[in-house]
Amino acid sequence: MIKKVEELDTEVSTEFNNSERIYVENNDSTVRVPMREIKLSPTNKPDGVMEQNEPLRVYDTSGPWGDKNFNGDYGQGLPRLRKAWIESREDTEEILGREIKPADNGYLSDVHDRKISDHKNELPDFDRTDLMVLRAKKGSTVTQLEYARRGIVTPEMEFIAIRENTRLQEISGNLDVSPEEDRNTLCHQHKGESFGASIPREITPEFVRSEVARGRAIIPANINHPELEPMIIGRNFLVKINANIGNSAVASSIE
Repeated sequence: MIKKVEELDTEVSTEFNNSERIYVENNDSTVRVPMREIKLSPTNKPDGVMEQNEPLRVYDTSGPWGDKNFNGDYGQGLPRLRKAWIESREDTEEILGREIKPADNGYLSDVHDRKISDHKNELPDFDRTDLMVLRAKKGSTVTQLEYARRGIVTPEMEFIAIRENTRLQEISGNLDVSPEEDRNTLCHQHKGESFGASIPREITPEFVRSEVARGRAIIPANINHPELEPMIIGRNFLVKINANIGNSAVASSIE
């Protein structure tokens, strides 16, 4: 059964046993990346010594709702994480979008239908902010691929680099010996067969840019979806395959 927006419970559980959400920032604190640290139990070594283990840091893809301090409202949508990044590039402009058609919304809830109708009746044509969308300025291409080919490292690329590294660079910097010399280090990898992959010891924003520019990775980042958390798909990154799973607004519903 489909519930109305005001009937949905916005108190999402963010308490995950033995883990906590943390944030890692770039040097100037303009990029803040959510991650989750999972507490590990100590290791009981053969000599009887109990060795404490550092927390395991992993991707946290739960979005704003994964933060226990976030008080969201489904009706207001997600915070616009990338809004300032997009605006700072000064290569987009707002335009008045077309009228919303019934086919655009499929099984629209009564609440949303009323909101749209109210807005359309209340707002004058010159202030129809509910229909404003972004488009590229004339002569501009606003894709991460275009920025990468122009040699521009975007905040999206910085976000990705931080998330891809997790704690790798921190661990590597604390090693007395190189991973090649000690197979017991956390960074040790068997030589194996790379099949053409080329993963550096540390994922830098520049490496992210270069992989996108070479066409070996993609960053889905539509300018009209400023709420999305940047992620990258490619052979040299943690995400290898992207699946877009959902329901059609026109011909299906979720019950």
